[in-house]
Amino acid sequence: MLRFVEPQVAAHFDRYPVAVKKKMLALRELVFDVAAKTPAVGELQETLKWGEPAYLTAKTKSGSTVRMDWKPKSPDSIAIYFNCNTTLVDDFRSIFASDFEFEGNRAIVLKLKGPLPKKELSICIAASLTYHLDKKRT
Repeated sequence: MLRFVEPQVAAHFDRYPVAVKKKMLALRELVFDVAAKTPAVGELQETLKWGEPAYLTAKTKSGSTVRMDWKPKSPDSIAIYFNCNTTLVDDFRSIFASDFEFEGNRAIVLKLKGPLPKKELSICIAASLTYHLDKKRT
């Protein structure tokens, strides 16, 4: 498991129920893994934005923030959030319509039970973390 740098982020993860924490930690690991394997992303900054774990490309400014969280009002799922002012979720919906459940133009909703669809999520995470680079190319 990757060490937490920010105590407030670690505390946020510690407040999750056990099953939620396990899934959220796996999603966190995936975000860091994708960032490490994606050229030009650089080091991620982990913080809380809107009270949710957030991952920013603060040094390279290559991408758009990725957030994630679990809400007690939806106890059987977690969500990975993307900037709603981008086309990211619409793009993901066109590619993965049958693979994911979506929340408007801001999130992919994942069931708490069952494995993370790592391959598909990796594509989405990489797209977000390189969003600004892709915009510069067009």
